[in-house]
Amino acid sequence: MDTPSLSAASAPVAAIRTRVSNMLGIRYPIVQGGMMWVGRAELAAAVSNAGGLGVLTALTQPSPQALRDEIARCRAMTDRPFGVNLTILPSANPPPYEAYLDAIIESGVKILETAGNNPKEFIQKAKAAGVTILHKCTSVRHALSAQRNGVDIVSIDGFECAGHPGEDDVPGLVLIPIAVAALNIPVIASGGIGDGRGMAAALALGAEGVNMGTRFCATQEAPIHDNVKQMMVQLTERDTNLIFRTLKNTGRVLRNKVSNEVVAKERRPGGVEFAEIHPLVMGARGRRALETGNIDDGLIWGGQVVGLIHDIPSCAELLQRMARECRDSLAAANTCF
Repeated sequence: MDTPSLSAASAPVAAIRTRVSNMLGIRYPIVQGGMMWVGRAELAAAVSNAGGLGVLTALTQPSPQALRDEIARCRAMTDRPFGVNLTILPSANPPPYEAYLDAIIESGVKILETAGNNPKEFIQKAKAAGVTILHKCTSVRHALSAQRNGVDIVSIDGFECAGHPGEDDVPGLVLIPIAVAALNIPVIASGGIGDGRGMAAALALGAEGVNMGTRFCATQEAPIHDNVKQMMVQLTERDTNLIFRTLKNTGRVLRNKVSNEVVAKERRPGGVEFAEIHPLVMGARGRRALETGNIDDGLIWGGQVVGLIHDIPSCAELLQRMARECRDSLAAANTCF
């Protein structure tokens, strides 16, 4: 007996083909950006199985060997492409970045998301191993530098984004088309995107995919406490704080007691030394908040897109909805002509 066909409403949305989806081998050009403490196998595999690109966060793992184990765990959960994020930041006591890179390459991962510094020697080493490199940055000048150094795709972060939006304060509506015009390689739009309407807008601006972080935190598979997910549902687009502004290292986080205290200290006459706020902003406190659900226990990184988060779907539900909304939005716009 023939299997009944799926209804139009429940049938998988057709693939969306761009250079990004073709290069990464994914059904929809939707990338789950690397997120500290959140980019684990459960989430990355769920995104990849849903047709996007899931991304593990290398430095969430305490050692290169632990990263190898996490890659193996992710591979056991999905047979689809997934990537690994390696963010390289200046530090007095840096982690063994090259050993993490070796773990990625030797584990057979073929997609690397980089952020922060992007040393040429790391790019050359990864490219020699057949790895596709997606570099995330916040300005066109840094994107051009990355292109010259040999990256394959640039993810451009608008000012709306979570994490570190740079110091230029340029929102995506302006930054995306400028980057597209300046670069020869594909551009992924990042920051402020949480639904198919935002994806349609990004494609209309010339981007060939989208990168989301905060929106993927509010999914069923995200390995964080439900209190944090519910917090994201309840917050509005006005409920983020910009911290480290006076230190020229701006970061966007969700508004809570800790981030409010940091902002208050920075606004004092004369500002604040980092040593004074360090106990508030320690990564261990943020991890504890994500894992225990005590939302005022540490920094919770999130973007203005929280104003667009109204539910906690599975990754499969989210990507199908986004793909359908994207197609519908582009079709509706086309009726104007």
